[in-house]
Amino acid sequence: MQDRNLQFAPATVIKLLAVLFLVVFIVKLYLAAVLDLYSDEIFYWQESTHPALAYSDLPFMTAMLTGLGAPLAPGQALAARSLFLALGSSLPFLVYWIARPVTSHLQALESAVLTLCLPLGAFVGLLAVPDVPLLFFGLLSIGLFERALRRGDLKFWLGTGIVVACGLSTHYRFVLYPLATLIYLFFFHKKPGHWRTPGLWVAMGIALLGLVPVINFNLSNQLASASFYLLERHPWEFQVQGLLHLFKQAGLVTPPLYAVFALTLWHLLGRARRGDQIAALFLCFSLINILVYMLLAPWTDSSSTSIHWPLSGYFPLLVFVPASLRQLYQLLLVRYTQKTAIRLLLAIPALGFAGTVVAFTGVGSQGFQQQLQAVLGTGVLSNKMAGWKEFSAYTEDLIQKVFAVKQPIIITDNYYSSAQVEFANLTELSYTLDNDKAVNDGRLTQYQIWQRDETALQNSNGESALFLTEDSELTIPAKQEVLQRMCTNTDQLEFLEQLNLFNGDKRFSFYKANRITSRAGAGTSPCPYPSQGWIDRPVDGDRVSGVMLISGWAFNEDIGVEQIFLVLNGTRFQQVSYGRPRPDVVEAMGVDSDPNKPGLGFSYSLDTQTLKNGSNSIALEIINNVGEVQLYGEREVIVSN
Repeated sequence: MQDRNLQFAPATVIKLLAVLFLVVFIVKLYLAAVLDLYSDEIFYWQESTHPALAYSDLPFMTAMLTGLGAPLAPGQALAARSLFLALGSSLPFLVYWIARPVTSHLQALESAVLTLCLPLGAFVGLLAVPDVPLLFFGLLSIGLFERALRRGDLKFWLGTGIVVACGLSTHYRFVLYPLATLIYLFFFHKKPGHWRTPGLWVAMGIALLGLVPVINFNLSNQLASASFYLLERHPWEFQVQGLLHLFKQAGLVTPPLYAVFALTLWHLLGRARRGDQIAALFLCFSLINILVYMLLAPWTDSSSTSIHWPLSGYFPLLVFVPASLRQLYQLLLVRYTQKTAIRLLLAIPALGFAGTVVAFTGVGSQGFQQQLQAVLGTGVLSNKMAGWKEFSAYTEDLIQKVFAVKQPIIITDNYYSSAQVEFANLTELSYTLDNDKAVNDGRLTQYQIWQRDETALQNSNGESALFLTEDSELTIPAKQEVLQRMCTNTDQLEFLEQLNLFNGDKRFSFYKANRITSRAGAGTSPCPYPSQGWIDRPVDGDRVSGVMLISGWAFNEDIGVEQIFLVLNGTRFQQVSYGRPRPDVVEAMGVDSDPNKPGLGFSYSLDTQTLKNGSNSIALEIINNVGEVQLYGEREVIVSN
């Protein structure tokens, strides 16, 4: 007869917890040190240099935590992330602390282990983002509130109020925690006279102080922050892809663990209906966080609600997942032997931990761009958290070479480049012309408040400036537009150099502005617009043999094209003949000031016998008269000789 009880020795579970915790912590510590700060993190650091109760995107907590850690090692990503690493790494022990009064010692230990087997949950703390304090304060508030209800001690009520106030000072999304609390008190809590408990009202009064920062900011700034989060960020139109929310979440959590979460919710619901107060309490905290994001998914920003937001709903369930796994074990015993049932059961957290490893591998791959590109090729790996150290070192050398007499102000085309140059201590004053991503991320208002946006450039009238663009994040029309705006703010804009990182996956252009000037007197010198071009023949996917004619056009307003090279399979091959009359291009593209017009055409006859049979890539490398290089028109042709 098979043993229907599944028991592990607490000492064994403690050893497993210690091993998994150390593995996860060491990996997070290493990656936090080697990965550069990405756009959100660097902005929170920049906020920390302008202390305030709230900002255009968030209240003060995330910026404060970043700012408290950063001085430990200025300019180092690990220092800025240090407090987030500490908070995120504490979550398994926090889950144990929450579970201990409501489950057994063994199951509380198992819940702590399972925290490390929740892929996105184990990842928490690697990055300096608001989800870390949000989850920390959320879980801490659950544990304090449960103890306050059960024991009635004023210290737990005070702790609950303070922690909820901290959570509300972290992110708008934290409001779901006090909402779950109110739903529980109104509909599930059966203790008579609980609304007359003084500690409850003390906690609520303290918690409301957490709303002061966002209320004050919104009243002082025409509701800019609230409008962004509640109106502008989301389309509020039905999107069919939002119906995939459940499937995306199952994939992120791992399907077996997601199914166990669903089973746990079902068991908690049954217990709550039977009057189990603890089950009802945790059900409220979990279900509110899960259902709100699930129901809103078809109407909101899918990149947010489909990824990390529902984490707040999964963590409370971890307290009861060990019990669900034991019930699942009993069901497995009906069909399988005890050994098989145990293996199938343990495969669930094992697969979850494998998901944790995959998450670390995916993000950590950015720290090994050069090595992995040799295997994967270009355009595959993200570089949001890579290349910024090289960028900063290159920019510092360029400043010393070009601006030897006086430190320039720095102007960028996006807000995260602006923050990166400040983080590297390259300037005390930077501006950004960003009217795209800064708007999409709800941060343009903050730059306007700091007077670091385009309209504030006139505050530095007469100053020399270094202007830089992150070309790998810009289309050519977008770059042309931002250069036009820069040229109208300077008396002369001169192209300096280009920086290509990771085989061109991350690219920057640098320009020198002699002086910032008023719009009325600006823009009289040629503007260093980027080149534009196209390959007319062959078209993408053409099957070619023998001699192949390659033809097209290229132009560069104000500057002119100097040379065009044919690039074969990623390598410069041969200069092509440039200067054929193309009046059709002049008319169609509205070419106005290219000194070569109408001679904008090029052609080259390529003997495809020099190429391998099969797929080959061709592209143009256009060099303008000031030395700026643009890669254009890349396409594949099939050689069949």
